[in-house]
Amino acid sequence: MNGLSVDEAMEKNKLFILDHHDALMTYLRRINTTTTKTYASRTILLLQENGTLKPLAIELSLPHEQGDERGAVSRVFTPCDDEGVENSIWQLAKAYVAVNDSGYHQLISHWLNTHAVIEPFIIATNRQLSIVHPIHKLLKPHFRDTIHINALARQILINAGGVLERTVFPGKYAMEMSSAVYKNWNFTEQALPEDLIKRGIAIPDSSEPHGLKLVIEDYPFAVDGLEIWYAIESWVKEYCCFYYPTDDVIKGDIELKKWWKEVRDEGHGDLKDKQWWPKMETQSELIQTCTIIIWVASALHAAVNFGQYPYAGYLPNRPTVSRRFMPEAGSAEYAELEADPDLAFLKTITAQFQTLLGVSLIEILSRHSTDEVYLGQRDTVGWTTDDRPLAAFERFSAALVEIETRITERNDDVALRNRAGPVKVPYTLLYPSTSDTSRVGGLTGKGIPNSVSI
Repeated sequence: MNGLSVDEAMEKNKLFILDHHDALMTYLRRINTTTTKTYASRTILLLQENGTLKPLAIELSLPHEQGDERGAVSRVFTPCDDEGVENSIWQLAKAYVAVNDSGYHQLISHWLNTHAVIEPFIIATNRQLSIVHPIHKLLKPHFRDTIHINALARQILINAGGVLERTVFPGKYAMEMSSAVYKNWNFTEQALPEDLIKRGIAIPDSSEPHGLKLVIEDYPFAVDGLEIWYAIESWVKEYCCFYYPTDDVIKGDIELKKWWKEVRDEGHGDLKDKQWWPKMETQSELIQTCTIIIWVASALHAAVNFGQYPYAGYLPNRPTVSRRFMPEAGSAEYAELEADPDLAFLKTITAQFQTLLGVSLIEILSRHSTDEVYLGQRDTVGWTTDDRPLAAFERFSAALVEIETRITERNDDVALRNRAGPVKVPYTLLYPSTSDTSRVGGLTGKGIPNSVSI
């Protein structure tokens, strides 16, 4: 704790939690009847003076054998620097957390929060907004190929018995769990500033740019993401204010009303009665809505998708399945852990065939196509003849190119420990690649495509 008490660390915003407990606990009893044997986890981390996070403790929980009303049965594990069995147990505890995190990432952060939630907006846009409608023109680039890729996903990835069920720990309960988490989805919280505040990563501060202060100052996703977010917001504001100079123009737009009604009442019908939905009656509501849609379809998806192979392609570092529980002292598995910890570890995490299947999947998902159209680019020259929106889009593109330069400068700053980490892989997932017109594609580890297209 670096000399801090728990109370002092909390008061100074030094303690963080990676919480996969509640979302998984209700499914754990059923999941563990399959070949998967895993836990629901909570990990406590300390923000150190050098800006990095250090794990302090991991809690692994199972449902009580005598019923859920008795709560969870939990064990807590702490780091161990010795080379003995306690260190091997700590490595296993971290592996169980990685299993939770990789499954949650693929099913919730990736599939649900980008692919799935954006689809109703695409359908409603094509059904309710004419192709000459200004909001249709604004959003169209950010819907490119999404319906197609989602249809393919339903055929081979997220279908019953598909690749995801065979490679992530929830198995046949994967989509059911994802659907349950969707009940707590909130459209307005998909705005990056709101997301960071909700997660305790940022606090409102009027003295800071855009009125937001990061609690973890060297948090690459947040630092780069906020620059991208506000560039999108500025572009959307200029565009929308040109076509909707007053709130009355928005209120009088029949197509816009029908579009928003279908999004809310049909597309996201399970959540239609939630009070957080914007009413779509003011400039600020229209700007906020379009900014969120573009952010989710472009930058958020880029951040959660294109780094999967670079960061998770080595499965022992990020297993997707655990096949047996933590060994108990006195058991044969415990003796094996003492005698050959590497073998015991490999017997616990993802099996060989699952590993090959999973790595092949994330390698494909992490590739940019050769016809990629990046944020700040348009693939149709004559998308509008209005001079002011065209000039605003040029400013947007130029702003993104400037962000590219600043991201490169931050990645070169050795004082920012989280930009590259101990393995020296620079964070480029939110590097826009607006300046890239090469159409090379591949495993670049950088670039924000306009849409969810892979």
